[in-house]
Amino acid sequence: MRDNPLRDDPRNRSAARAARLAAALTAATEHRWPVVPGTRLVGGHCSCGDPDCPAPGVHPHDPPLLAATTDARMVRWWWEQRFPDAPALLATGRTVSAVSLPAAAGARALAYLAALRLRLGPVLAMPGRYAMLVAPYSLDALGEMLVQLPWVPGSLRYHGSGGFLPLPPGGGDGDRVRWVLPPRQGADGGVWLPQVGPLLGELVEAAVQLDSGRSAY
Repeated sequence: MRDNPLRDDPRNRSAARAARLAAALTAATEHRWPVVPGTRLVGGHCSCGDPDCPAPGVHPHDPPLLAATTDARMVRWWWEQRFPDAPALLATGRTVSAVSLPAAAGARALAYLAALRLRLGPVLAMPGRYAMLVAPYSLDALGEMLVQLPWVPGSLRYHGSGGFLPLPPGGGDGDRVRWVLPPRQGADGGVWLPQVGPLLGELVEAAVQLDSGRSAY
């Protein structure tokens, strides 16, 4: 396969690196979200070096997820000196959590929630999935909410403590990760995030309909 001359253009590479640094700094300093560089694909293989990597190019490795920070100096050092081509990963659980579902179900849920005039937080579009960012929740609290629902599909994923999400523009093509709804500044200067409870039923319903063609209710 012939290389794409536009992708190999040093000016494009420099612009992509600047975009990743800007995304990491914005998340860390303006949104107050801890970030860490992620792995990337190199020649079709994950940069972590594991030939059997289960999630090539989309996970933290070195530094580990626990190193995620909001410190601007560390963020600059990572992306300017060590990992200029790495995607920025948002560490979930501390200041922000998320629920993700298949893209088709996510688009359906988003339209319905907007029609209900329910205030939504940031929404990420990733390859094949939508992630709705919400206020941090505990696994115990989430479990109590889920147990009240008649059926919870396996296609729903929960990004709480110990989880992570890629931030735009990702580590590859610029359109791989994007904001469907961008972060909005809250009254305290951070990003306003909804509670997961009021959204959970509609997200489950959208995923159930996609999985089975029937309603959970």
